[in-house]
Order: sequence, then structure tokens, then C-alpha cells
Amino acid sequence: MGSDSEVEKTQQKEKERKKMLAIAPIAKPLAGKKLSKKTLKLVRKASEHKCLKRGVKEVVKSIRRGHKGLCVIAGNISPIDVITHVPILCEEAEIPYVYVSSKEDLATAGATKRPTCCVLVLTKPTKGELAIEEQEKMKADYSQIVSDVSELTSSLF
Repeated sequence: MGSDSEVEKTQQKEKERKKMLAIAPIAKPLAGKKLSKKTLKLVRKASEHKCLKRGVKEVVKSIRRGHKGLCVIAGNISPIDVITHVPILCEEAEIPYVYVSSKEDLATAGATKRPTCCVLVLTKPTKGELAIEEQEKMKADYSQIVSDVSELTSSLF
């Protein structure tokens, strides 16, 4: 019985190691395990409340239109040229951005089956309104993660 869990643990560690090797060299600021978990949780909540833009095309369009939010980019994109312009757009529009380790995890959090390069978590839904209670809770989570991301970014540069 104990050997099965040991085998599973070694397989899990091997999987994590492969994820870390696949990360692109430009993926900075890369979220750690704890921040990554919080960020993916926020993405999941945002997808439930329709406050999420998925994919490079939608994210770039939203940024150019002036929408504000948090940009979450997958670090294991190949070829990396697909998303190299997104951080630059985010910096110009003063939108915080962070990289997470895998596009599969990002897609799962964003409620899609297809792996996703990047998502933009909006502060409010594009159509309709949220209940005040829900909006306050989401805003608090959003603010917490944005402060963590800005702290991470300032330690890098």
C-alpha cells in the first residue's frame, strides 16, 4: 500500500520538474506556488462571473480598448513569439501581469478545455452587473493579488 503512494509522489514530482523545464526564459515575473494558486483561483472566480477575456486576440483587443485588470500569461508557450508583445502592451497600459507555470492549468481555471496562452481578469463584467456582495469579494481578492504581483515585480527590477 505504501509503495503506491510513493510511486504516485515520484510521478507527481517528475511532472512538476517537466513543467518547470518547459517554462520560457522570458517568463518573468513568474508566480511561485502560493501566488500561482491564488491567481488561478481568481481566474476561476472571474470566469464564473463573466469577468474574463481568454486568448491572445481577445486580451490584446481589450487592452487596446482601455479595459483594466490583471493579465495572467502562461509560461510554457511554444513558440514564445505568440505572446512576446503582450507584456509590452500591459506595461504601456499600466496593467499588472504575471506568468504562471502552465497553459493547461490556466485553461482549467478559466473553464475551458483548450490550453490558453493568456487571460485578462477584468475588475467588472463587460455586460450586466454583479451583486454588490460578489463584487466586493472579487475586488478584495483582485487587490490582494495585484499587490502581491507588484511586490514580485519590484523585487525583480
